[in-house]
Amino acid sequence: MKFGLKSNVMRTKSRLYNDFIDDLKKNEASLNTNNQEVDCLIIKPVNRWIDEAKNRPIPNMLCSELWYENELCILFADTNLGKSILAVQIADSISRGEAIDGFKLESKPKNVLYLDFELSDKQFEKRYSNNYQEHYRFHPNFYRAELNTGAELPSNYKNLEEYVCHSITENILTNNIEVIIIDNLTFLNSDNEKAKDALVLMKFLIKIKKKYGVSILVLAHTPKRDESKPICKNDLSGSKMLMNFCDSAFAIGRSTVAHNFRYIKQIKQRNTEHVYHIENVIVCKIDQKHNFLGFEFLDYDSEYSHLKSYKTNDLEGRDTEMIGYIKDGKSNVEIGKLLGISEGTVRKRKKALNL
Repeated sequence: MKFGLKSNVMRTKSRLYNDFIDDLKKNEASLNTNNQEVDCLIIKPVNRWIDEAKNRPIPNMLCSELWYENELCILFADTNLGKSILAVQIADSISRGEAIDGFKLESKPKNVLYLDFELSDKQFEKRYSNNYQEHYRFHPNFYRAELNTGAELPSNYKNLEEYVCHSITENILTNNIEVIIIDNLTFLNSDNEKAKDALVLMKFLIKIKKKYGVSILVLAHTPKRDESKPICKNDLSGSKMLMNFCDSAFAIGRSTVAHNFRYIKQIKQRNTEHVYHIENVIVCKIDQKHNFLGFEFLDYDSEYSHLKSYKTNDLEGRDTEMIGYIKDGKSNVEIGKLLGISEGTVRKRKKALNL
């Protein structure tokens, strides 16, 4: 049996994950040397839980306070806002043990597996080369995987999804994978808006996270959203179930300051305080410096400065007004008040326009 086009793959029913999870449970049970039934609850005195936790290392930051070690994290955004660009940049950073400029990294270099269900190898090459020349050299710790559409499905697997899940667990052991990035959620589960399907998927990811101690970042889309309103957890497809089961989540928003400006906002966190909130988002611009397409840190700002409004919907018109105010000798603070935006937004827009 040959795999067909990706559209055929997407039609596979995610309910079959239940069979895969059941098989994992049976395999674990068979490893129990006492052949005793495993209780679904692990009960210990609270102090014993704490004493055992003391012996485990404190989780390190993988991407500032947005994502920590041993977390299942979700990165979501609308189409074409740069989720994959940022995810590859994060993977490159973790594999080298070198922080992205403007961000924090506390861990040593780790083996990273990037499951790329979005780009072809040629499209990937384009982003990390200078017009297909002078290619960027990634660290050997960075592994990339894409679907082998010409492979035959082994008879002991019911469908491709089950086979992919098994391959993930095999690669964790074979290549000593410590970090997994899945690009994106809709490939593994095309019906993630449905609570029952999202639950099955999240259970699988939680299971491998706990069993193998890996850190997982999952990329997900948002439905079409109102860009005049702040990003919230409800903007994630299948938000209620997905948010309930992930450890952390952050999002990318489109900025009205310039076409290549983006902001990053923290949506959920368990290992830290809420740092990158509505009054303190991370502002970046997407830029290709020689042979690497990535996010360049610019500043911290209020999310309101980057949202659409009745004045910022027409960016060209706002720019015309701003230029007029500049000619009149008005300060950035005065211009911001007249246009209903922050002084920082005026500064960034002037820089984008080379004014």
